[in-house]
Amino acid sequence: MKNELKSVSLFSGCGGMDLGLEKAGFQISFATDNDKHCKATYEKNFPQSKFLLSRIGDISRSDIESALGKDATDIDLLAGGPPCPPFSKSRFYRKDMPRALDDPNGLETIEGYLNVLDWIRPRAFILENVKGLSYKVHSQALDTIVQRAESLGYNVALKTLNAANFGVPQMRERFFVVGLLDGEFKFPAPTHSKDGSNGLPKWPTAGSVMSDLDTEENADDTGHFAGGKYHDLLKKIPPGENYLHLTAERGCANPVFKWRSRYWSYLLKLSPEKPSWTIQARRSNNMGPLHWRNRILRIAEVKRLQSFPDHFWLSGTTEQQWRQIGNAVPPGLAHMLGLELAKHLSKSIEVTA
Repeated sequence: MKNELKSVSLFSGCGGMDLGLEKAGFQISFATDNDKHCKATYEKNFPQSKFLLSRIGDISRSDIESALGKDATDIDLLAGGPPCPPFSKSRFYRKDMPRALDDPNGLETIEGYLNVLDWIRPRAFILENVKGLSYKVHSQALDTIVQRAESLGYNVALKTLNAANFGVPQMRERFFVVGLLDGEFKFPAPTHSKDGSNGLPKWPTAGSVMSDLDTEENADDTGHFAGGKYHDLLKKIPPGENYLHLTAERGCANPVFKWRSRYWSYLLKLSPEKPSWTIQARRSNNMGPLHWRNRILRIAEVKRLQSFPDHFWLSGTTEQQWRQIGNAVPPGLAHMLGLELAKHLSKSIEVTA
């Protein structure tokens, strides 16, 4: 295998995708994001990579070529996930806000990614987003991505992957568009299964990765108070349940909430016996997943649930750190994708040589 496959990272965030790709054998030659805290985090954890703080729409071809130098024509992979709000479920409820490419930010980020793909023509690319990008209502955006990539000579493969199927203790579905200039990409086979079928180990649970962090010394940490005025009610919700437990339809003698009157994640509590539900980008005292001990998760716990190493350093306040981790691709999932791409790219390099 080639010692260091070169990668360019867009919408890099704190580096979740790149952490997994680096572990799979990719050297991150250049990364960019428009968040100053992501920049500080990234430069601390990826000191060998060049980082540009900028909006994607403000980056020019000369910026990319200048940063890459002699490597500008020898990039193996372009990887990145354009910000997901224009394709998220929340836009189905926010009728006052545009979706997909009708959202100026959605148009800028998708076009920006495709422009860089055109400029550097890597041997492969990964474009990651929420599952909503694959929905029929967003077909214009997906068709734009696929058709543009195919016009540049890429063979494109599409698939939604659940991070839990690859050993991440979180049920997190993400949609991937992967393209190759040479050959066809086959997505990695799951390494875990929900019920342990097909001879695979079961999904890892939140309890299995977090329990050692919940010590007597920090058990009464009031900085992570959850539930607001409903804190006492939160205590009555069993692990693995949400506010619906307190509705008449669920047999509550004195119902507090109306059926399906809140977001599903409202007062959602983790079960130590199951993987976490998707970690959101915003830290909240009432939107879960919350800890089964009736508190907001700590940053150390969120890192574990996202498969980040404990030593991974983060810039900013607790809320800013949470946002960086919550927005990230789980490194464990990115690692599995990276291994498949590295295997394919190394073979193609050997054949070409």
